Amino acid sequence: MATHQPIQPIEIAPPAAQYVHAILTTGAQRWLHTSGVVPTRPDGTVPEAMEDQAVVVWSNISAMLADAEMSVEDIVSVTTYAVVGQPLAGVMAARDRVLGEHRAASTLVTVPALARPEWLMEISIIAAA
Repeated sequence: MATHQPIQPIEIAPPAAQYVHAILTTGAQRWLHTSGVVPTRPDGTVPEAMEDQAVVVWSNISAMLADAEMSVEDIVSVTTYAVVGQPLAGVMAARDRVLGEHRAASTLVTVPALARPEWLMEISIIAAA
């Protein structure tokens, strides 16, 4: 059984939001690495608003986790890519709603554009169980 231990040394500043600096995983037998998960719904549509895109992305991630017989508690790392100039509060709020009390290592990177102009964000995760 995998265990995930938050690593937050007291010698460095605390995280800037609801994440941990690092996660030490031991005993994992299964790992899930996603590509950048994009905000495309099953019907092929993409919402216009950044916050709505974040909801779709996390829904897609949740489906991948379920298919791998995992849950959000297995997520150890989150990398979010957001287009410059877009509001980021909704992206972080969506992550926080999905993860609840669970904390993972998390990085948010702003980029000039993504592969399709309608995509304002994408997220990749690593999960271990």
